[in-house]
Amino acid sequence: MAKHLVIGKTAEEMALQYLQSQHLSLITKNWRCNYGEIDLIMTDKQTVIFIEVRYRKQALWGAAAETITQSKRQKVIKTATLFLQQNNSFSAKPCRFDVIAMTGELDNPSITWLTNAFSLT
Repeated sequence: MAKHLVIGKTAEEMALQYLQSQHLSLITKNWRCNYGEIDLIMTDKQTVIFIEVRYRKQALWGAAAETITQSKRQKVIKTATLFLQQNNSFSAKPCRFDVIAMTGELDNPSITWLTNAFSLT
């Protein structure tokens, strides 16, 4: 596996552990369809949360959260919509889009959890 893919998987696993320590429950990870991929899909009580994980070792060319473009947001929204259509047990629940932004060395990164990072509009 390419180094950047290993780093990405490691960051996603760290984000998952962090969110589980905050009492969120995992539905699935790396959910894919033709529109794209959602890194983590979790629940917080009755809310379904679609989570994009971003990692940057350094913020020289922008912070991790700043790398989520309008195009990426639209792909995540389309992917989430399809997930909800295919999983009726979640379709009537409230949902939101969060970002986990990680910066620094992977053995001890700074983690920022942005709730409601973007919306359908």
